[in-house]
Amino acid sequence: MIQTAQTAPSNELAAWLRLEQAEGVGPATARKLLAAFGLPENIFAASYAALSQVVPERVAQALKTELSPQTQAQIERTLEWADAPENRLLTLADVYYPKALLDIPDPPLVLYVKGRAELLNAPSLAIVGSRQASAQGVKNAENFARAMSNAGLAIASGLALGIDAAAHRGGLDGVGSTIAVIGTGADIVYPARNRELAHRIAFDGGCIVSECPLGTPAISANFPRRNRIISGLAKGVLVVEAAAQSGSLITARMAAEQGRDVFAIPGSIHSPLAKGCHQLIKQGAKLVESAQDVLEELRLQPLPANAAATPADAQAEPQATQLLDAMGFDPVSPDQLAERTGLDAAALAGLLLTLELDGRIERLPDGSYRRLNG
Repeated sequence: MIQTAQTAPSNELAAWLRLEQAEGVGPATARKLLAAFGLPENIFAASYAALSQVVPERVAQALKTELSPQTQAQIERTLEWADAPENRLLTLADVYYPKALLDIPDPPLVLYVKGRAELLNAPSLAIVGSRQASAQGVKNAENFARAMSNAGLAIASGLALGIDAAAHRGGLDGVGSTIAVIGTGADIVYPARNRELAHRIAFDGGCIVSECPLGTPAISANFPRRNRIISGLAKGVLVVEAAAQSGSLITARMAAEQGRDVFAIPGSIHSPLAKGCHQLIKQGAKLVESAQDVLEELRLQPLPANAAATPADAQAEPQATQLLDAMGFDPVSPDQLAERTGLDAAALAGLLLTLELDGRIERLPDGSYRRLNG
């Protein structure tokens, strides 16, 4: 392996991988061992008697057992994977390991990263919700994510269908980009329907991260565990749509336990997909109706209109100018704007949200909009 300022020598990484895959060693046990002996090489060099003072005898025995051919092959395969320029292994001792995860009770021992690893230390917001989202829920997730990303936040989610996928798309459209925390190996895309999106995240400015060893398939028990990473990376968690028993509520609970803010978008009292959000609001989550609500709570402001401009930004600005021209200076409803501009509902909603966040228009109590500042 070629060593750089950002890459540990392969023998050090091999020791971390061996510790990660040792029988009976989870994050909590690993931290005990590291606290007692230092780096993994020291753990494997310690005597059985010394290890038994820190961990149960069966774990000490596992640590002194010679590597199986299967484990050795897995370590070699992983080191080869990490040699690819888009891939990284981050251990607890790595200076690039996300600092936010060090605050949670059981940070992963090793993170498998594909894409821009530096995003893991950027300010981020998690956006999660139902896999069977409504069309409006998908639009809300994408629009909120785009606005938050344009405020400089990386958007963290779980690469699931529905709300997660919409959040990732919105994050990629903004300057903050997106982080996909997955419950499989970093060499596996699940669900397969998100393959194109995963490729875009990994190679078009985003980041995919997993604590699961390469080759780990989609196992149901891994997904609730990965939720602690989604919430742990973020300043807060926004739940867009969630049924009463949704996995998104697990993410929200973990966020609250980790001291993160929890936000929820309300919906119709008749919608099953609103019940989880309403439950969270009853429990103290902050009700939000606009991206600005979240930004104000996090004490953030949208980036200036000309910050980090991209071709997509340039295209959006002419559309925004055309929309302002169509709006005039009297209050106007979204339906009237749709008639005047020919924009579809999703594009119109996104532009209105952006203009509102930029302080160029305001939303009136009756749902209409009015142009500001001349």
